[in-house]
Amino acid sequence: MARMKEFYKEEVAPALMKKFSYKSVMEIPKLDKIVVNVGAGEAKDNAKVIDAISGDLAAITGQRPLVCKAKKSVANFKLREGMPIGVKVTLRGERMYEFLDRLFNVALPRVRDFRGINPNSFDGRGNYNMGIREQLIFPEIDYDKVDKVRGMDICFVTTAKTDEEAREFLSLMGAPFTR
Repeated sequence: MARMKEFYKEEVAPALMKKFSYKSVMEIPKLDKIVVNVGAGEAKDNAKVIDAISGDLAAITGQRPLVCKAKKSVANFKLREGMPIGVKVTLRGERMYEFLDRLFNVALPRVRDFRGINPNSFDGRGNYNMGIREQLIFPEIDYDKVDKVRGMDICFVTTAKTDEEAREFLSLMGAPFTR
């Protein structure tokens, strides 16, 4: 949403500039993209699983997902090269900020026994990864039409150089980290 972008410019950027004493406004961390990924190992047996996951992910993100195919054949998993095994969506721009707003303010508070997200899931380069156990926390998903409860991985890619900068940036953007 436009208000998240305005919030970044008016609140987040000046606070980060002051805390980390950047010399230029271009050094202030920004959100580059959000990648939402749903792995579906059972898709190798049933082709309709990918369609169901794609529909759910399209409703959640507002963007058509990309079907991910297996790169290698693995005999133990009964997997052949080229088989669909998951779907992903890369969000940028307005859709990214809208998804971020809905995730932090609507979806995560709907999780049962929610105490916050893990503050230690940074990768060392300023990117944050989190997992969600069920897609039902998003209000766009109708409970009656869900064939199976599936989780998803969400990766926040930032321009921050360190985990400390990224943690401060995401918490100012509204990420509900546990204390």
